[in-house]
Amino acid sequence: MTSKSTPPDNARLDRVVAEARHNREQRNTTYREQALRIYPWICGRCAREFTHVNLQLLTVHHRDHNHDNNPADGSNWELLCVYCHENEHSRYLDSTGGGGLPGSKEETHATHNPFANLKTLLKNKE
Repeated sequence: MTSKSTPPDNARLDRVVAEARHNREQRNTTYREQALRIYPWICGRCAREFTHVNLQLLTVHHRDHNHDNNPADGSNWELLCVYCHENEHSRYLDSTGGGGLPGSKEETHATHNPFANLKTLLKNKE
């Protein structure tokens, strides 16, 4: 079986390179890329330092928990490692009753009461 080598498709290669450049420009305009340019690559809670090798573990936390609030000066952002970021969101959910934002439809409360029938059970046991 012989294989013929085909000349490289320059038009396709040009499209791939142009798309990669376009994607890089879009990434540079995202709030994460902006925050990574503004702030040092250190977790704001545990002070863990990050390099290019483990940068994917560094996240942007919105201080007011509003992901649409992205001022260009970065005043609503802080860089947190994934662990501290998860902890911060857990603490926020605990403070709001375990649901979504206070007053939102996502807010949930526990409905099960495991001791609701306790008085009856104790009377029956006596």
